[in-house]
Amino acid sequence: MTIPRKFSEALAGLYRIDRELGRGGMATIYLADDLKHGRKVAIKVMLPEIAAAIGSDRFLREIEIAARLTHPHILPLFDSGTAGDQLYYVTPFIEGESLRARLLREKQLPVEDALRLAREILSALGHAHHQGLVHRDIKPENILLADGIALVADFGIARVVSTGAA
Repeated sequence: MTIPRKFSEALAGLYRIDRELGRGGMATIYLADDLKHGRKVAIKVMLPEIAAAIGSDRFLREIEIAARLTHPHILPLFDSGTAGDQLYYVTPFIEGESLRARLLREKQLPVEDALRLAREILSALGHAHHQGLVHRDIKPENILLADGIALVADFGIARVVSTGAA
């Protein structure tokens, strides 16, 4: 797929977009180089119709809260904003696979692995809920496995449920 030129140009001083990693119903994800920090990142760009439905103010406010989540099983957010008319956020690039890919490959997880992953995911979600965020899109595709450890990803459409915690 072609990288949108206007978007790429808007981020030119910060990120060099290498290629598309994937796309879903809400966004397209690109692999990029973080020019300032010398690291690989994933940039998730919301589809225009999703961005319009969410609204940039709400998206940026909720992603700001999500960016403050620090937990060993939550994929951290490095950056977010608007580039041109597109909403985006940046996370580390994880070289592992998603839980979906592992399930497709193995068909069934060993009980010990399933229980450990469930504990890790629930710990991450519990932490987010305690901070006033509900993920709203938990599925195996949004669980990344980095060296077998679960990382809950895609807090980009999280819903703030409490303004007092965070």
